[in-house]
Amino acid sequence: MLNFTLFFFVLGLSFIFCSLAGPRCLVRKKDMGSWANDKDIDCFFYIYTKHGHMKNEDFNRTLDKKMTTKNIHLILCLYFALEDINKNPHILPNISLLVKVECSLMDDWRKNSLSTKIGEFLPNYYCLNQRRYLIVLTGPIWLSSVMLGPLLYIINRPELYYGPFHPLLSSHEQFPNLYQMAPKGTSLALAMVSFVVHFSWNWVGVIISDDDLGLEFLLELRKEVRRISVCLAFVHIIVEDKILFQKNANIYYNEITMSSAKVVIIHGDKDSHLQLNLRLYKLANLQRIWVTTLQWDLITHNDRFLLNSFYGTFTFLNHHSELSGFKTFINKAIPSKYTNCISLSTLSWIYFNCSLSSLHCENMKNCSTETLFHWLFQHSFEISVGSTGYVLYNTVHAVAHALHKMLLQEVNIWPKNSGKIMEFDPWKMVHFLKNIQFINPVGDEVNMNQKENQDVEYDIGYIMEFLPHIGFMLKIGKFSKHLPRGQQLYVSEEMIEWNINLRQISPSICSMPCTPGFRKSPQSGKAVCCFDCTPCPENEISNMTDMNHCVKCSDDQYANLGRNHCLRKVVTFLSYEDPLGMSLACLALFFSVLTAIVLGVFLKHKDTPTVKANNRALSYVLLISLICSFLCSLLFIGHPNIITCILQQTIFAVVFTVAASTVLAKTVTVVLAFKITTPGRRMRKLLVSGAPNFIIPICTMIQLILCGIWLGISPPFVEADMYIEKGYILIICNKGSIIIFYCVLGYLGFIAMGSFTVAFLARNLPDTFNEAKFLTFSMFVFCSVWITFLPVYHSTKGKAMVAVEVFCILASSAGLLFCIFVPKCFIILLRPKKNSFEQFRNMHFKIESTH
Repeated sequence: MLNFTLFFFVLGLSFIFCSLAGPRCLVRKKDMGSWANDKDIDCFFYIYTKHGHMKNEDFNRTLDKKMTTKNIHLILCLYFALEDINKNPHILPNISLLVKVECSLMDDWRKNSLSTKIGEFLPNYYCLNQRRYLIVLTGPIWLSSVMLGPLLYIINRPELYYGPFHPLLSSHEQFPNLYQMAPKGTSLALAMVSFVVHFSWNWVGVIISDDDLGLEFLLELRKEVRRISVCLAFVHIIVEDKILFQKNANIYYNEITMSSAKVVIIHGDKDSHLQLNLRLYKLANLQRIWVTTLQWDLITHNDRFLLNSFYGTFTFLNHHSELSGFKTFINKAIPSKYTNCISLSTLSWIYFNCSLSSLHCENMKNCSTETLFHWLFQHSFEISVGSTGYVLYNTVHAVAHALHKMLLQEVNIWPKNSGKIMEFDPWKMVHFLKNIQFINPVGDEVNMNQKENQDVEYDIGYIMEFLPHIGFMLKIGKFSKHLPRGQQLYVSEEMIEWNINLRQISPSICSMPCTPGFRKSPQSGKAVCCFDCTPCPENEISNMTDMNHCVKCSDDQYANLGRNHCLRKVVTFLSYEDPLGMSLACLALFFSVLTAIVLGVFLKHKDTPTVKANNRALSYVLLISLICSFLCSLLFIGHPNIITCILQQTIFAVVFTVAASTVLAKTVTVVLAFKITTPGRRMRKLLVSGAPNFIIPICTMIQLILCGIWLGISPPFVEADMYIEKGYILIICNKGSIIIFYCVLGYLGFIAMGSFTVAFLARNLPDTFNEAKFLTFSMFVFCSVWITFLPVYHSTKGKAMVAVEVFCILASSAGLLFCIFVPKCFIILLRPKKNSFEQFRNMHFKIESTH
């Protein structure tokens, strides 16, 4: 206790010896009183004038009898303003503004009811020859103006309400003689919503009182949260009916404790049941981030702030300047005999020039009590003028300026004798008052025209428990609606981190933010802030947090695996640089060279029985067609163009038709050669005339006609396929008319199946150098390759499709080469004895003997 006594003694001395400069922090001693002390009291100030320089005769009596902890800051601001005006030779020269103070009129009303004479309750000169007052300043409780205002209307006295703006009092029909001095402040809801959005809080609760003030605020708040996509987790409207309040208390408590919202906005009349509701939360030690106005942070309970929590409380208060010279006035106004001198620290916040760097702590939570005491004693303190006191100060100055302007037009009513009471028509002065504009002594512009009066600016304060029984407030930011959107709110991150690291607190949200790559999917029946995170569909991305929709990548781009970025597609085709393309090209060249060698062997041994058997001319045609088929596969490799697209399909079709028809011709030749060895057969003329050779041009001509129709109707063309393979733009040859393409393949397959059928039937014919078995197996391989090709081709994508087609060309051609010509080359080169006419005669003799 010795430390606290010393601390408050230093606060008292600082009012006399210290001055303020630089950034400001504020401290306040906690009120140890009962709950009743939290209620404000009303004070009516009756302004009148006298000629000459006169002192306020009511001042000393007010100090001794009427000044309490709840009205001292208002009374001091009032007399300070009057002293400024009466000492100023440029405003009301040789005229003094005087005042009569009446506080706690509502309590007197309740005690005395209407039995008290109006002349005694609201003094005037009517019956008792009392002075007539110029104007009455009422506040700060709006209810007192509602209840007692009609009496002022009866005695035809204008009323200036200096308390916080209240929508009920703005009704000219109900209160025709009342004028509110405080600005309306319609941007409070916007300021609070902008503040919670700054910290990425989108799931907040709201507690308001069931009156015009709270309901109007709720209306504005709902409008702002819809615009900025913030959701209200719950809305508690605390009614004044005791039965309904008790009935809903448990419902409200369960809802706020079960809600995931960590931020709660509080607004309304602090003298309502709303205060009792918050006391219940205080008893339950409910830890939330409270966002409210300053009036709620002046309330204490059990020696602690009502809304105190580990996170502290954020408050919005009307921006106002401190009054220069107010400290000197207080030192003169409060004599040493006044017993509540040091208790000024409990009346209002006292500010001081705080140097945050001199604390040498990361933030205040890490500082010991001794360090905080030592740091605090290094500063000097001065009482802060609250927003209500500042409005009252401006109200008195506005009355003086309006009266001065009126007197300039009516100089003939000035009295000549000093001390004489001056009486004016108050309603004439009110006319000037409502349109007056002036600069007050602290340099702020005051505009009393409510139609032109712009919205107020807000200071944002952060309040926490600084030391035992001591509250601490630091201004961390401000809000101004006058600035462009995006610049209206300013919050000092350094100041917040110095008090508490809010970034370490889990955010007040209904659902965790959807990271890039996901989109928000609304939950049925819940607020828009409650959602599931759904991965973006194929080839769509979300590159920001909490995107409602995924964005589709352009055709030449594709989404990465995380689906948070579009990547440029790579142009690809089966190139010679590609390992697969290079391998296929090498195979094509190898087989073409091998086929050319086989052709050379056949040409060198053209007169041997093996070569001559089954028509050597057909063997030459087949070998040449195989060379062309191997080489035509090279047209499928490399960057496609219109010429290669046309050539690769037509040459492939024609060459393979020649090869398949040649095999058919050779098969027919085998059958005819066997038939002429049987006596009595008339097949020799067909064989001698070379009739089987006409199969090749006839089949080829039909294929050429089909290819001509193909090229005439819908020829192949170059196509950039952007969808067949992810991440690639595939340059391929489009077949054009797919129907004709399959007709060409079908015709080729028909010839192959015909060759295979004839060869299969002739496979066991007993003839020398009979190659029917070789032809049968070769056509079996050929047909198997192309039958397998169809499903494999349609199941592959990208350049693998082209590779499959090239592979089938090479495989089918190689099948014909190896199955037909390798056995013959084996006999020609490695078994020359079997390749002789003597061997042919012996074999022919054995065949005839069997018959």
